[in-house]
Amino acid sequence: MPDTGRLNLDWSAALIGGLVDAGVRELVFSPGARSTPLTLAALRHPGLASEAVVDERSAAWFALGRVRASGRPVALLCTSGTAVANWLPAVVEADRSALPLLLLAADRPPELHGWGANQTIAQADLFAGQARARHDPGAPFPGFSPDWLRQFAARAVADSRWPLPGPVHLNLPFREPLLPAVAELVFPASAPIACAPPTAQPDAAAVRALAQALAAGRGAIVCAEGCAGGAEPAAFADAVTALAERLACPILAEPLSGLRFGPHDRRAICCRHDLWLRDEARCAALRPDWVLRFGAFPVTRTLQRFVTDTATLLVEPHGRWPDPAHNTRQLLRADPLAACRALLDADLAAADAGWLAAFRAAEAATEDWLAATPQPPEAALFAGLCRALPAGTNVFCGNSLPIRDLSAYSGSGEKPLRFFANRGASGIDGNLASAAGLAVDGPTVAVVGDLTAQHDLGSLTLAAGRPLAIVVVNNGGGGIFDLLPPAALPEFAAGWLTPPAVDFAHAAAAFGLAYRRCDDPAAAVAEVCAALAAGRPRLIELTVDRAASLALRRAPPGRG
Repeated sequence: MPDTGRLNLDWSAALIGGLVDAGVRELVFSPGARSTPLTLAALRHPGLASEAVVDERSAAWFALGRVRASGRPVALLCTSGTAVANWLPAVVEADRSALPLLLLAADRPPELHGWGANQTIAQADLFAGQARARHDPGAPFPGFSPDWLRQFAARAVADSRWPLPGPVHLNLPFREPLLPAVAELVFPASAPIACAPPTAQPDAAAVRALAQALAAGRGAIVCAEGCAGGAEPAAFADAVTALAERLACPILAEPLSGLRFGPHDRRAICCRHDLWLRDEARCAALRPDWVLRFGAFPVTRTLQRFVTDTATLLVEPHGRWPDPAHNTRQLLRADPLAACRALLDADLAAADAGWLAAFRAAEAATEDWLAATPQPPEAALFAGLCRALPAGTNVFCGNSLPIRDLSAYSGSGEKPLRFFANRGASGIDGNLASAAGLAVDGPTVAVVGDLTAQHDLGSLTLAAGRPLAIVVVNNGGGGIFDLLPPAALPEFAAGWLTPPAVDFAHAAAAFGLAYRRCDDPAAAVAEVCAALAAGRPRLIELTVDRAASLALRRAPPGRG
């Protein structure tokens, strides 16, 4: 009779070793019984940093934060049953944001499925439609080849990285006993398994056609999240700004593009467009003949409308078609950095001198208006943070109002800052856990709304020991709906305004975090800087008068 426990452990050692050989360096796990062989192998592998997170939902979002910070695939491990189901929201985000995530889901063996066995659900296809691949190799069997299992692991890592990065699901059943009587573990001798994803080089004829389209009038470059593709952000920033200079056109850069802050040439960068595009006359005067787009579809409605009304030339490397406006005229399948460099070698025509000057004038007029006109407190918060934060700080921004306020009020500067958000599916779940994942790499500030914080309250446990400052903007819950059609309904207060049912001071104390309540944005910025300087987590609640903030938001931008 085979020693099932020994077989389970040897199998797990080969699989975990294969993941490490293929470049995985981090694993996030939630303790459980059925996943025991894999957990033990992960904890004992010298090349793998493993972190325990009790709540599977938080664990998955934390893992996504690690992927965002490092750019490398991260493995996620849990036991069978509803534990796996708790991953689903983060798996959706990984799919939409093209983040490589290895889902190691332990399972019951096939003979227990369909017979009423405890903690046994149909989980093999739980992520259908979200995962790049799903592999179900069956329970460990005698005589398996460790080399095959290592290659299997490497293939899963490769599937998570190319052609479209995203989650890969490994459904891994184990029979009992899960471990041998003596749980000695030996990892087979191995060597790295190299499988680097290729760079999508642009087709020469397509580049010539795109250059001809760029010569047909005056245009604008729009850069959003993911605009650099897999390229080094600094290299893409240099290339796309050089392209803008050759074309004498502006770059309308969203904050998640990474182009607003840094030492690259920012003379063509527009960062106030979310404000001046609200002026219909100015918007009409600056209507381009074409838009060259890199990255995701824009966040804010003002920029969405701007690109929707204009013929789009789209550069996209992974096989998706991110154009809900359906107005793409040319689609170049290429790495964005390679596309910019190829265009720089092409015969390009510059716009007239007044074109870029008009955008600079709009930016300058809006800067003057901001300085002379009272703004909502959220404006002072984001502007103050971007001025005060140390170079290299990670800034995680929650969805709903915060990401839109970041877009409108962050400004621009030479100091490099890294901006992140879970914009793939734009949910309010898991934001604190993702910010904690970023904070593993260094000082991080998260700015989230009150309901976003309440939704992910359990993830405050992940802040312990990390340089993470969390700013909760408390405007009474649901402030984003003040700006949306439900605000006109008589049932607005009952159906959309949901004041948070939590005392954030008590919540911070429950999770061992320092807490400060601020009524002034400048005080909140000072608290953030103090927390990051001390290297210890802090929850800062900024209270906002929603009615006063709303009135200031509705003031039309001045034309200058």
